[in-house]
Amino acid sequence: MQHMSFKTKILLNSALFFTAVILVSCGGNKKKEEPKPEKGRIITEVKKGTATKTQRPPIINIVDTLSAKMTVAYCKDSAATFERIGLKLGNIYGTTLAEYIKKNNLKTTGAPMAWYKKQNAPFFFEAGMPVNKAGAKAVKGVQIRQLDAGKALIVHFYGPFELLPQGYDAVKEWMKENKRTPAGPSYEIYVTDPIDKNGKQVDPYKIQTDLVFPIK
Repeated sequence: MQHMSFKTKILLNSALFFTAVILVSCGGNKKKEEPKPEKGRIITEVKKGTATKTQRPPIINIVDTLSAKMTVAYCKDSAATFERIGLKLGNIYGTTLAEYIKKNNLKTTGAPMAWYKKQNAPFFFEAGMPVNKAGAKAVKGVQIRQLDAGKALIVHFYGPFELLPQGYDAVKEWMKENKRTPAGPSYEIYVTDPIDKNGKQVDPYKIQTDLVFPIK
């Protein structure tokens, strides 16, 4: 389980990333269907995190449930510096994955997602999009990952991206108290586009980011 504070700053500062996410999410699909995990038991009711001097606290809701089964088209990449990550993500979502989806006439079945390997330079990450099936036509750099449904803690987080580590802290605390262990790497799903259809920034407290933690 890792805190991805470096990533949250990139999401805030990279307009290229936002534009790419919107293009890929909507490309060829009038309606985007989100993977729907089975209804789970809410183990932490909607609560407020910790406020900062300039921001009110985020809303954090942890659910003990099953993660959805997904087919994910993704790319691995790295960046030598913090500043380069946003450009790399924009290229993956807006160019490489967009080409793969269009070339194979695929449909996106969920929101953009990402795995982060480490927090210090050089940075290693994987960025993906859930799709309805694996494409037969290859695009350089694109791989397919099958995510099985399984036990998971899912954090529904509403608030500024830079406060996202509070969601990780909440899960870490719960897992420690309940003696639960991870069953695989955690990942993030960017449910709500931070830029609306008119190109305006959405209220950060209306933006939903899901943090998914597979557990044993």
